[in-house]
Amino acid sequence: MNGYFITFEGGEGAGKSSILEAAGKTLSALGYDVLTTREPGGIEIAEKIRQVILDPQNTAMDGRTEALLYAAARRQHLVEKVLPALKNGKMVLCDRFIDSSLAYQGYARELGMDEVFSINQFAIQDCMPDKTLFFDIKPKKGLARIAANKDREQNRLDLEKLPFHEKVYDAYQMLVSKFPERIHVINAELAFDQVEKETVETIISCFSKKT
Repeated sequence: MNGYFITFEGGEGAGKSSILEAAGKTLSALGYDVLTTREPGGIEIAEKIRQVILDPQNTAMDGRTEALLYAAARRQHLVEKVLPALKNGKMVLCDRFIDSSLAYQGYARELGMDEVFSINQFAIQDCMPDKTLFFDIKPKKGLARIAANKDREQNRLDLEKLPFHEKVYDAYQMLVSKFPERIHVINAELAFDQVEKETVETIISCFSKKT
């Protein structure tokens, strides 16, 4: 593959989705061939799965069901959108990927990170990101941001209490320690413009080293 695959990770309220959109525009303006997308979603089938996963009414959903649905959406999104873009040399910026499943379902849902990784190995066939940006914000601050944003649509994960989000945060810290060469930490508690600037600079630096 000639492209460059970058994933954006973080807990609720980290602002990664907004940063991804802004960084994508900046990188495109600088001449990079950029595709921005998200998980779960990005293509029609995966967006339909997203609706099921994040529907606040689906509180009865089993943790394993949730993990399998994420993996299914990931697979379809990968083969239909991400892999063709990478083959065509694009820089793909993706809002969430496998690390989200490891943190949310593997650790916070207590399904086991190794078990969830195994499910996702089947789905992604060894297609790991070239670089992952982790947007670091303490759970309390992230949830406070969400509460203050009245325009944000509430999803099923927003119904989880603080201890769940703290476990997600702990899991990301484990992943940062385990994969230091792949995962770059960005302080998401800074002002938006500062976070976006560091994001763009980090991506350009990593891309230049690869090429």
